[in-house]
Amino acid sequence: MTRPALFLDRDGVINVDRGYVHRAEEIEFVEGIFDLVRAAAEFGYLVVVITNQAGIGRGYYSQADFHRLMDWIAAQFIDRQCRIDAVYFSPFHPEHGLGEYRRHSDCRKPAPGMLLRAQRELDIDLANSILIGDKQSDIEAGIAAGVGVVLGLGLDSELTQKKWHTLPSLHDAHNYFARISENSMAGR
Repeated sequence: MTRPALFLDRDGVINVDRGYVHRAEEIEFVEGIFDLVRAAAEFGYLVVVITNQAGIGRGYYSQADFHRLMDWIAAQFIDRQCRIDAVYFSPFHPEHGLGEYRRHSDCRKPAPGMLLRAQRELDIDLANSILIGDKQSDIEAGIAAGVGVVLGLGLDSELTQKKWHTLPSLHDAHNYFARISENSMAGR
């Protein structure tokens, strides 16, 4: 049985984007993220992080560093009575990656590969899912994958397709999420 997911970009949505963050002491959580994730669970959504991590490909930090930080982040969510169900990441960069990491990849946003992989592995209903990102590449990946609701935090986009909405903060995203989730639940 498929379930909807709340897809979250990491840097800029979960934590303040300080560029190539890879240590716990660099993390400052975006205000409202824990309330949003808690609400997602209450409405039956899986919470899935999808994040480009070109810092791995550029040699700034290792995959082990990334996993260590994500384990720490996941523990912070559990401490606040909510959780991240899965994490997907792309370490590749087509121009600045080093060695095996220098290549195009269908899992690097704006390509939808991470979302489609999560759909297959976690049995996700993309049409009833929500994606929140803070970059145009997040929005493009969500649209390409067929995610039902795509939300951009504070984005003014040059996208010609208006298949997404922009919101100024996670508090606004939380309210929007709760409203559409309640409407979805009422229709079941």
